[in-house]
Amino acid sequence: MPLRVVLADDQPLIRAGLVMVITDVPDIEVVGEAGTGAEAVRLVRELSPDVVVMDIRMPGMDGIEATRMITKDTGPPHVIVLTTFDDDDNVYNALRAGASGFLVKDMALDDIITAIRVVAAGDALIAPKVTRRLIEEFADRPQRATTPRSKEIHGITDRELEVLTLIGQGMSNARIAEAMFISGATVKAYVTRLLAKLDARDRVHLVILAYEHGLVAPTGRSGATR
Repeated sequence: MPLRVVLADDQPLIRAGLVMVITDVPDIEVVGEAGTGAEAVRLVRELSPDVVVMDIRMPGMDGIEATRMITKDTGPPHVIVLTTFDDDDNVYNALRAGASGFLVKDMALDDIITAIRVVAAGDALIAPKVTRRLIEEFADRPQRATTPRSKEIHGITDRELEVLTLIGQGMSNARIAEAMFISGATVKAYVTRLLAKLDARDRVHLVILAYEHGLVAPTGRSGATR
């Protein structure tokens, strides 16, 4: 059964371009298009898609509020934020609202297709270079976090802290396994435990927590000293 996708963007040309590409992909189907956040929320509740590709800047209800409303519902779809990252400082808030990752509008369409599959499978999409940009963007903001900044996170082991730090740097499971000289299955087990212990929604949420607790510096270097 194809993955069901709702596209939310106030630019018809953006939506048309995505529809054209997805039409040729047998395992993904666009089931709805929205030009506003409010319309996106309505379509999601009517159509129950697997993934929503959500623009941030839309008239009326923006993509951040729409994402928040969608992800608070029972059994919500995964939301991918679509943004022009260089001039859009709302990405962090969108991730906090429940997005599972984000795409930059000028990225290759094939990468967007891959991203839809990744988040539909329950993973989160956040590239290393995007992680660094996200951290740098908010590093000097006075109210950047709701969690007190601390290099100590209670309830997790030193090894789990190391994994969390590497996740915060944007590393994939494969790269973490290589860096820590452990198997991919072991990394996956660590990630699963971190999600449960920290009550984290997904991998993107773990990145945010690593940043908020000071485990990752704005340059992408680890701040953990345990």
